[in-house]
Amino acid sequence: MPVPIKVLVVDDSAFMRRVIADILSQDPELSVIGVAHNGQEAVKRVEQLRPDVVTMDVEMPVLDGLAAVEQIMAKAPTPVVMLSNLTAEGAMTTIKALELGAVDFICKPAPHDNLDSVRKELITKIKVASQVNMALGRRERNRVSHGPSGGEQRAETPAADRRTEAPAPVGGRVAGQQVVAIGTSTGGPRALHEVVSQLPADLPAGVLIVQHMPPGFTHSLAERLNAISALEVREAGSGDRIRPGKVFLAPGDFHMMVNGRGEIVLNQNPPVASLRPSVDVMFKSVAEVYGAGTLAVVLTGMGSDGAKGVADIKAAGGRVIAEHQSTCVVYGMPRAVVDGGYADMVVPLPRVAEAIARALKDRNNERGGERVEAF
Repeated sequence: MPVPIKVLVVDDSAFMRRVIADILSQDPELSVIGVAHNGQEAVKRVEQLRPDVVTMDVEMPVLDGLAAVEQIMAKAPTPVVMLSNLTAEGAMTTIKALELGAVDFICKPAPHDNLDSVRKELITKIKVASQVNMALGRRERNRVSHGPSGGEQRAETPAADRRTEAPAPVGGRVAGQQVVAIGTSTGGPRALHEVVSQLPADLPAGVLIVQHMPPGFTHSLAERLNAISALEVREAGSGDRIRPGKVFLAPGDFHMMVNGRGEIVLNQNPPVASLRPSVDVMFKSVAEVYGAGTLAVVLTGMGSDGAKGVADIKAAGGRVIAEHQSTCVVYGMPRAVVDGGYADMVVPLPRVAEAIARALKDRNNERGGERVEAF
């Protein structure tokens, strides 16, 4: 039998510590090795007990969850799953914690919640978090940020060569325009923080983002990204016009699509593979409307959402960038794209924004008759 995943539970509420511990004790693969009453105690217990994963409350006395995450990442990097309140303040604090290195979060269960649903989500996210190599992630991020050896990689074999009888590219309904479509999940807020903050103000395309996240948190994430970006970032609304310099984030619990006029359409059609918003839904829609003007970017995330959609984007003549494994919090979504043979370029996170800007410029040059090296 495998060694259980060691979990430290941090919460200032004795009731909540008991609830979380009871939930985790029902899974034989998990073991609660200790509890902490506040962030200060949590930092000490992480250094003493060396847990595999920490569940961290956001609002606590002495030292709150945000400050505790920052100290843990500096002293003893450990995967952290935040437990957040469904308030605007709680959501923004959670977004900041994710930027500081927390792996994921769940909404703190209320007395009337279905604990079966909460149990499944919490246990799943703890198991995923336990697989994150925090030391490797930090080391690789530093290397690609400062060292000359962390450049992007071309796909070993062009995607088209790996597929048989590929459909001919289609032009799309919005001629001559480009769009950047970004999909991400676990680890996404931190990845988006790095990518969106580096995009230039004169980016010649609109940007659409699907981040797997519940309602309320996407609004806070959009506000946070807007504060650090040269572009205008906001949560999308139906009828918003896609244009250069604007970034739209799909709201939680809504699929985001595009119509033939280059406008955003939101809907609550059934979830796709249990996901709403779905990256696949967005990718398929932009491929149909923007055709060869589509640039898809797949960042860190659990699962394979986006892999089917990039097939449509490639068939329409669009291009695909995937985040390199060395900087992914979870190498799931990018792996599905790379293994499927659809990635034109595999890029470490600190180089993704640069790759986006260059790809858009190259496509504009191609339209102008200039011969440009393909990915």
